[in-house]
Parts: sequence; structure tokens; C-alpha cells
Amino acid sequence: MTDTPTERPAHPSFWEAFRYWLRLGFISFGGPAGQIAIMHQELVEKRRWISEHRFLHALNYCMVLPGPEAQQLAIYIGWLLHRTWGGIVAGTLFVLPSLFILATLTWVYLAYGDLTLVKGVFNGIKPAVVAIVLFAAWRIGARALRNGLLWVLAGLSFVAIFAFGVPFPYIVLGAGLLGFIGGRLAPDKFRVGGGHGGAEKDYGPALIDDDTPSPAHTRFRPAYLAWLLATALAIWGAAMLALRDPVLVDMAWFFSKAALVTFGGAYAVLPYVYQGGVETYGWLTGAQMIDGLALGETTPGPLIMVVSFVGFVGAWGREIFGPDMLFLAGLAGAAVATFFTFLPSFVFILAGAPLVESTHGDLKFTAPLTAITAAVVGVILNLALFFGWHVVWPHASAAAPFSGGFEWFYALVALAAFVALWKYGQDIMRVIAACAMIGLVYTLIRGG
Repeated sequence: MTDTPTERPAHPSFWEAFRYWLRLGFISFGGPAGQIAIMHQELVEKRRWISEHRFLHALNYCMVLPGPEAQQLAIYIGWLLHRTWGGIVAGTLFVLPSLFILATLTWVYLAYGDLTLVKGVFNGIKPAVVAIVLFAAWRIGARALRNGLLWVLAGLSFVAIFAFGVPFPYIVLGAGLLGFIGGRLAPDKFRVGGGHGGAEKDYGPALIDDDTPSPAHTRFRPAYLAWLLATALAIWGAAMLALRDPVLVDMAWFFSKAALVTFGGAYAVLPYVYQGGVETYGWLTGAQMIDGLALGETTPGPLIMVVSFVGFVGAWGREIFGPDMLFLAGLAGAAVATFFTFLPSFVFILAGAPLVESTHGDLKFTAPLTAITAAVVGVILNLALFFGWHVVWPHASAAAPFSGGFEWFYALVALAAFVALWKYGQDIMRVIAACAMIGLVYTLIRGG
């Protein structure tokens, strides 16, 4: 006997969804893998607003776009549930809490330096992030790798990025090509729901299920597409014209370009942001950029939110509003960097999602996306190892990968967090809170 529900859930109201997206903005730790795991747990397993296959179909589209895939997935699902405004609200609330949290922490960082309290909390969150990302690899892999061929694709993806440093966009393109060919030669291996389907847990019927007809508002309409593109261009142009300070204008142009080259996630675009922010414009130093990445890794929201740190530090350092208004200057810089980085994500989803929705049952389109999902499992596993390496060997470098001493305590915290998620099904936010408290206590005992 099981407790699997047999009735479809009621359609959530706009404000019920609003409250969920707002909460998600405050708990979306763990980078894209962790954020996707959080959304899957809540939207697929608990609330059943969308089915497993429809969730993965939307995710695969987001994976091939420039920009933060987790935020784009939120936009997509918000749009499915509540039309254009639903997508706008979901995507905005996904990053808005992170903007204010990161701006506040950046102000503390610039004004007061290294605080033991903040450091201790971050020290505890970092191993939790490792556990969340590893757990995401396991969860997605358990559902996506339904046969030996897909396991091989995941393994090849891991080897390509871990051993040979193949850029993520090439892995996505290669997997998509293999899926396109495989869908013709061995369609059963790439069919959604095929393979070892028994490994997939049944959560009960979903509101937007595998066989649910697409809502009327999801159908492709050329007039809507033209209106959307014209509106987005007008918003971008109006925002550019509203800026008066040359530093903010430079930031607007720079982050508009950065938004279009973020294929492969935040780590793929960080060298570009580093080069522009540190070397070209001199908004911050290399050491500050590393500190900003640490803040971005340990605060909710996409990792690419590090751009708001760059904008804050740059506008603060240039004193664009005078020496007495440094916080306001920093907040303006952070807001500009965030706005121009994330605006294209809304356009990509709201413009392309109607076409994607029309393909969720078509093997010609789903086979490449199934292969991409398999490849992404390998990439997520590599990301978990990358995070774990930085947590347990914090002073190591690429030249000396195991130097500086092994942090056995944080390795145990990461292991305990993973067991709590995997074995005992603990809520991700509870695990993060517990690890933050453990990290704070341990840091205070050690004296900083």
C-alpha cells in the first residue's frame, strides 16, 4: 500500500504562487543544481503543480540558453501557471531577495571587513552546498539515466569536463547531436518515460501532467512575440536613457553583453566578468572578485548574482553619488548590474516557451533534450566535486590541489548533510540552517 495521491491538485491562485516564488527567492541556495533540486522537491513531489517529464522538458530548454537556468525554469513554470505576469513575478522574485541580501553583505564587507559572525555562518553553509549539489546529481540521475546508453553519456560528460576541461556549451551541443542521431537509430533509448521506468517514483497526478493539453495561453502567436520583443527593447532602451552617471552607463552596456555570453552557467562567464570588472574598467580588485564569488556561492539566488557584487563595489569605489552616499551608490550599481544581466532571460523564456511547449511529445525534439539531461548529470557531479574540493582543501590551488591542510570537520558536516537529505528526506532549508549554526559555533570555538 502507498500514500500516493489519486486526485489532481487544485490550480494555485496567483497569490499562492506569489508566496511560493517569494519563499524560493530566500532559500534558493546551492547554485543551479541545488535550486533545481529545491524546485523539484516542492513543485513536482509535494505540490504536484507540474509532472516530472514536463519539468525536465522545460529544464532542458533552459539548459541550452544563455543565462541562469534555474531562474529561467522558474519563469517557465510561472508562465505555464499564470501567463506572462506569472513568469515575470516568478523570475523577479527568484533574484530580488538575493539582490538585497548580497547588497547588504557587500556593504558589511566594505564597511566593516571580515566579521566572525558572517564568516562562521558561511563556513557552515559551504559544506551544505556540497551536499545539496551532490544530492541533486543523485536525484536527477536516478530519474534521467533510465538505461545503459544514457549512463554512458553521463560518464562521458563528466570525463570531458573534469579531465579535459571541455566547455559546457560544447558538452550540451554534443549531447544534443548524439540525442538527435540516437532518437532516429534507437528511439526507445531516448523516449521520455522509456527505459527502466520502474526506478521513477510516482508522486500522483500533477496539475500540468504528461498528458495535460497545453493551456491556451501557451500556444505560439506571432503577434504576441512581436509585442513581447518590442516591449523588451523599449524597457532596455528606457533604462539606458534613464542612467546619467558614466559608471552606471558603462555597467549597463557591459552587463547587457555579459548576459548574452553566459552559455554554460556562471562559471563559464566569470572569466569575462573578471576581465571586464577588474582589468578593463577597474571597478574592483582581483582579491575582491574572489571574495565576491564566495559571497555569491553562500547566498540564495543564481551564482551569476556575483555581478551585483561587482556593481556594488564598483559604484561604491567610484563614489558616484559623493562620499556621504556610498551605500546608495553601491545599491544603484548592484541594481543596474542585476537588471541588465537578467532582462534577457525573461525574453528568452517568454518568447521561446510557446514553441517548446508544442514539442513535449515529439521524439524529434525530446530525444536531444533527453541526451542533454543525461550529460548534465555528469556536469553536476563535477560541480559537486569542485565545491567539495574548495571546502575541504580551502587553501589549495590548481598547481597544488591537496595543499594547505584537510578540513576534516567540514568534510563530516557535508557527509552528514548528504545523509540527512538522502537517507532521511530532510527539507533542504532545515539542512542549510543546521549547517549554518554548526559552522558558526565551530568558528567561534576556533576563534575565527
